[in-house]
Amino acid sequence: MREILSVATYLLVWFACQRVLCIQSGLTKLIISLSAAILVYVIVVLMDRVQNNKEE
Repeated sequence: MREILSVATYLLVWFACQRVLCIQSGLTKLIISLSAAILVYVIVVLMDRVQNNKEE
């Protein structure tokens, strides 16, 4: 589930950079999109870890 959410985030941010923010540089879009996807992945992992600690 985490991976699917990260991929969806990557694609949505890439699209937003291209269409909404009108960023032309491919490297800039790549860095922004990957950063957002990694951030979402880390947040989901941390939330899962906190939830598992509460259950124990």
